[in-house]
Amino acid sequence: MRFGVFSDIHANLVALEAVLQHMGPVDQFWCLGDVVGYGPSPNECVQTLLDLDHIIVMGNHDAAAVGALSPRDFNGEARRALEWTARTLDRESTAYLKSAPEQLTRNELLLVHGSPREPLWEYITTDEQAQENFAITENPYTFVGHTHVPLVFLLDREGNALSGTPRDGMLLRLAGERMLINPGSVGQPRDGDPRAAYAIVDDEQMQVEFHRVEYDIAKTQSDMRAVGASTWLIERIAYGR
Repeated sequence: MRFGVFSDIHANLVALEAVLQHMGPVDQFWCLGDVVGYGPSPNECVQTLLDLDHIIVMGNHDAAAVGALSPRDFNGEARRALEWTARTLDRESTAYLKSAPEQLTRNELLLVHGSPREPLWEYITTDEQAQENFAITENPYTFVGHTHVPLVFLLDREGNALSGTPRDGMLLRLAGERMLINPGSVGQPRDGDPRAAYAIVDDEQMQVEFHRVEYDIAKTQSDMRAVGASTWLIERIAYGR
């Protein structure tokens, strides 16, 4: 079976639609959280997911938008965007985001937004952080988001975590070593590449495909201006930072 894996949509409907079109048919979609926050189309992104056969885990922005976390824990730009998002979400979207679990397991694969250790908050960016998280879970493969950067950590036979950066079109073989896999961000990449990111997991071929997709950034920026988003948030999606 083939599974479409993506994270950190951040209410960027234009990017989400581009990813879904590029991805084509899959057996199920896996969303690693942060459907909302920052972007201009929170309800529309939720509705798009509701129309798909999918599973989802909660992200920190999702949690804050529905009152499960305090917006005061976020920086000023994120907090203001979350406050707008909370006012904008309709009842169906709010109920949907509230119902998302912090972790899910599918066929021994662990899905979580941040990390197994701190599902909503921890950014796994270093080999040391990855190694500490490998130590608290036995799942062979864990999929995470949150950093907005595609990244893979592998646990070698000596018990050391080693990291690598997947590129567009790369195939990663799931050949026995334990891995932490981050597909990057749909709606707000932060690796210097503004294209939307996603991955496809094929559990028959035992591989992960990484992809980047161009989308109409100017359209998202126009929609952000229309809802009063800050200039900084509007500009950053154009350069992927």
